[in-house]
Amino acid sequence: MDATRKIRYAVAGAGNIAQAAVLPAFDHARENSELAALVSSDPEKREKLAARYGVRHVGAYDQLESILAQAKIDSLYIALPNSMHREFAERAARAKVHVLCEKPMAMTVEDCEAMMRACRKAEVKLMVAYRLHFEEANLRAIEMAKNGKLGPVRLFHSSFAQQVRPGDIRTRAEVGGGALFDMGIYCVNAARAIFRDEPEEVFAYQVSHGDGRFHGVDATTVAVMRFPGERMATFSSSQGAAAIDSYRIVGTEGDLRVEPAYTHHGDLTHTLTVGAETRTTIFTKRDQFAPELVAFSRCILEGTQPEPSGEEGLADVRILQAIVRAAREGRPVKLGPFARSQRPDLRNEIAKPPVQEPKTVNAPSPSLPANGSVNGVR
Repeated sequence: MDATRKIRYAVAGAGNIAQAAVLPAFDHARENSELAALVSSDPEKREKLAARYGVRHVGAYDQLESILAQAKIDSLYIALPNSMHREFAERAARAKVHVLCEKPMAMTVEDCEAMMRACRKAEVKLMVAYRLHFEEANLRAIEMAKNGKLGPVRLFHSSFAQQVRPGDIRTRAEVGGGALFDMGIYCVNAARAIFRDEPEEVFAYQVSHGDGRFHGVDATTVAVMRFPGERMATFSSSQGAAAIDSYRIVGTEGDLRVEPAYTHHGDLTHTLTVGAETRTTIFTKRDQFAPELVAFSRCILEGTQPEPSGEEGLADVRILQAIVRAAREGRPVKLGPFARSQRPDLRNEIAKPPVQEPKTVNAPSPSLPANGSVNGVR
């Protein structure tokens, strides 16, 4: 392996998450990764972001293949709307380019499987961007559940909500929006990691609250997942409620509350109670995106398989689809067996300092400000 070689990335999509977190992260991933191209449908974004990051190769979506070739791209980071993940992954694979795809991996099991087939056929790697698989606070919680500190873990509860900005893509069905796929996926992935297992059955409710912001998508999803060994996970995800961001693990001897749990904007906090003793630990803010880049570039350079893999992305999407079906049919939905040989643990941890979030170009935050009103009026 050439220790001086850097993996050259193109980033497809220049929305808020790409601009606020992915593009700045390349500075902390410069040990083995570099930003070499940008793909966006917005000419103003292309021009201003290329100037900001010193990127020579930019273009529109229909120019992807020529950009990948001209910039000698090794890996494509897909930060596009959910409905576009499969198309861009398959296009990258045909160009013999590795794929790092934002979550959810896709909108259906069939799309996930197609992405995995395309990458296998092209002999390129596929990783799904679960940033918390590299974050110490999340990995410490997983370790605590695994090592018996809480006694056998029986329950997992999570709430993740925000008031979404009117007009945001997360409110539109045609691009794969909705609270479940945007926010509920964090709760599902965390429960699977904590229990180190796959659910056997799910039940759920989905509602829109009669809110005019939401167009054919769920504003709120509440779900129950039954895991082997009579372990239970519940979660609520909403784009129409006040901001909350937490999960709680309950064992026979104690419990751990992680709040905030999922954010990349600030510190994460553990509150551990065992018996009569309660202890709080604060994990200071980090760059959660550079570790993804560093880890994936290592896999490419060393010829190893990524964790989280395409199989990890598929594992979540099959559950999300079952939750949608359970809510639609008003009955529990059973899930077939699904084997996972890889689970996140402390070996995954990569620590990078926090980034200074830049001013975005035509990419406002998806959340309303704390004093913002709803139903389309600010």
